[in-house]
Amino acid sequence: MIIRFKFIDKIPAIFRNKYVLTIVIFIVWVTLLDSNNLIARYKDMRELHKLKIDREYYIKRIGDDKQKLRELKTNSHNLEKFAREQYRMKKPDEDLYIILTPSEDRKITRKNR
Repeated sequence: MIIRFKFIDKIPAIFRNKYVLTIVIFIVWVTLLDSNNLIARYKDMRELHKLKIDREYYIKRIGDDKQKLRELKTNSHNLEKFAREQYRMKKPDEDLYIILTPSEDRKITRKNR
């Protein structure tokens, strides 16, 4: 006496094949269930791309800062210019007027809050 379940007859014949079933389970496992699944790999690849862009930015920034440091060490006029522009230093008998663009003004007000 063979007992046949009715729901098995409703499954298409191609999905009853053990090889197709194995391949479908493998694809589901690799895509969703594994710790190194495709979704996690995609997120990691996006993060890696972002980090490479950041690395290029910081390498360029380091080069610019090295050049500025070299200029400051070699010429005292550049050192005075840097101090006046960056730290708003002035001589005792001078008046200092600061003119800001609207974007610079917003940055300063955000920092103060």
